Amino acid sequence: MVDVPRIVRNKAEAVGASRWLDELPVLLRSLEEEWSIRVGEPYVDGTEAYVARATTDVGERVVIKLLIPRAGDAAAREIDVLRHADGDGCVALLRDDAARSALLLEELGPSMFRLGVPFAERLRILSDTAARLWRPAPDLDLPTGAEKAVWLSDHIATIWEEINRPCPERVVQHALGCAERRSAAHDDERARLV
Repeated sequence: MVDVPRIVRNKAEAVGASRWLDELPVLLRSLEEEWSIRVGEPYVDGTEAYVARATTDVGERVVIKLLIPRAGDAAAREIDVLRHADGDGCVALLRDDAARSALLLEELGPSMFRLGVPFAERLRILSDTAARLWRPAPDLDLPTGAEKAVWLSDHIATIWEEINRPCPERVVQHALGCAERRSAAHDDERARLV
């Protein structure tokens, strides 16, 4: 039995990945053997993936991340981005298996919040770190800002109707306006990996 955080379990069930939840113990055991790791306790605040502490056979602390399977290529894209960044401005990718949406990552340590770093200092550190990742990535097959904006517009309108209009229409209109501005602002010459 694998202890899957409630948010991850709910998300997996909502996107039709209940079978993935059932098969998670077998997947974890196979990755433990292949990657010579021992999986430990899961992080409880994940939303899109099962993320857990792990230890290599030589005692190095690492993190295993198994993305909830969905249509599309989210895992392959994340792997491509992490390879491209090579640990500069983001976590280092140690191993991966796109077919199983599995990533083995370096462990970063406790959050700045848990360490008591003041909010203004956290914001400065996070901004400086994000700026290191902000770079051209013409060789990566990623959606452009304009393409993402079109997807967001379609998704917002569709999901709002599907879940019975849970918020005022003006909220949806604001979100659609933001997506339109994002689309209009996209410039291939200035586009960067963010």
